[in-house]
Amino acid sequence: MSPRRAFTALITVAAAVVLAGCSPTVSMTPAAEFSNDPECAAATVRMPDALSSYALRQTDAQATAAWGEPTVVLSYCGVPVPEVSDLPCVEINGIFWLREDVPAGLAFTTYGRDPAFRVIIDVPEDVADAAVAPGVVLDELSVPVSYTSENGRTCVDVEDTVTGR
Repeated sequence: MSPRRAFTALITVAAAVVLAGCSPTVSMTPAAEFSNDPECAAATVRMPDALSSYALRQTDAQATAAWGEPTVVLSYCGVPVPEVSDLPCVEINGIFWLREDVPAGLAFTTYGRDPAFRVIIDVPEDVADAAVAPGVVLDELSVPVSYTSENGRTCVDVEDTVTGR
């Protein structure tokens, strides 16, 4: 084998090894409101390396995170802080989350936190077939999200708002 062919083969093998170890960056758009808030940075750097069995991936936008290949969970910090809402609300580890159905599955936005987080979970119509359970995701994200400030708002049960009984 000529030295030139050997060099070309060596470069080709080296490039293949380097590229094989890299998963592509997830292209995301940062939250338009407050993705540059220092509390978003404090929370984002504490994101878990995995959610269930899905590895954390590199993203190209500030205050974002993504897990799985293909992605099953996307997280954005700095989204608009929700006002009063009639969306269903759940509390997990002291964090309130508003739940809504979106085309990609389910979206959960923190309630009572400023800045706010939005987490989108790829959940099929038949939740039993979900790759990752929403409760597990929100539980595992509760520690990093706790680095954002509480704003005094909490979810209330409908029964708490009924008067005159």
